Amino acid sequence: MESIFAFTLASVALLGSPGPGITALVAVGKTSGLTGGFRFLAAMQVGLALAAGFSALGLASALEAFPAARTVLSAVSICYLVWLAWQIASAPVAGEIGDADRAVKPSILTGFVLGVANPKAYLAFASLFGSFVVLQPALGTSDTLAKWTLCVAVMIVVDFAWLALGASLGRIVLRPAAERVMNVAMGAAIVLACLMAFI
Repeated sequence: MESIFAFTLASVALLGSPGPGITALVAVGKTSGLTGGFRFLAAMQVGLALAAGFSALGLASALEAFPAARTVLSAVSICYLVWLAWQIASAPVAGEIGDADRAVKPSILTGFVLGVANPKAYLAFASLFGSFVVLQPALGTSDTLAKWTLCVAVMIVVDFAWLALGASLGRIVLRPAAERVMNVAMGAAIVLACLMAFI
């Protein structure tokens, strides 16, 4: 039981810390709201679950055998994050146009690609799967499946919390100048998280 608790705490710390996916979730929540960002969240969870599965099975290194595919996925993720950062930073502030027109429409495809090609996630999964044994004795498949299940559960909870935080930020009524500063800061945070993860 203690090993499961320790693994869960480590998962929350590693998978819940800000990175490209989480900054994108906060931004999508701010501009599209909880309901509008839910499909993006779900698609990202599917991509992350696959990434966790690749890591659990030791297949993450096998992806290096197809560097072109990995490069394309990473490039799509980077392009989407830069586009999202620009959309957030340059979004019209309150009073210019209606909220429905201001919302960034998140794509299911980009949510999935962002999940499956997120380098921060692969580092976190590799660390978690390689550093912990949650079932004694460590019976290979059972232990791996337990760790994958815990990771997926943690991701769903923490990522939903980040999306909800973004949605709550979107409901705050600010003066236009303050809202512009917040939008630019969020856009800059996305670019910074992207640079830290991909470089």
